[in-house]
Amino acid sequence: MYYKFSGFTQRLTGALPTSAYNPQGLRSNIPSESPTIIFATPTKLVSESGAAVEYMGANKVQDLQRLFQASEEIPVHLKRGVPDRLLYRTTMALTVGGALYCLVALYIAAQPRNK
Repeated sequence: MYYKFSGFTQRLTGALPTSAYNPQGLRSNIPSESPTIIFATPTKLVSESGAAVEYMGANKVQDLQRLFQASEEIPVHLKRGVPDRLLYRTTMALTVGGALYCLVALYIAAQPRNK
């Protein structure tokens, strides 16, 4: 006996050999022509767009390499000036504040309750 999954009852049901070996979605009679395009939008080929890509800005890699490879005594994470210092100090303040908050929460949790 052959079995096949029924989409209606969500169970295995008895089936003929032809339907058991060709489950839904795996039929062998696939059409050879491609379906029609539903949303046909004009496309622009790469060769038509020109040499420069429109969405890219100026290449700053060489400037940043020159900045970060300079032999100064400043740490790498602070080399870009005020924004880096502000980000570093904010991160450190949040880290220390979070650690203190955890210690206070542990201290409060360790105290017995008064009844």
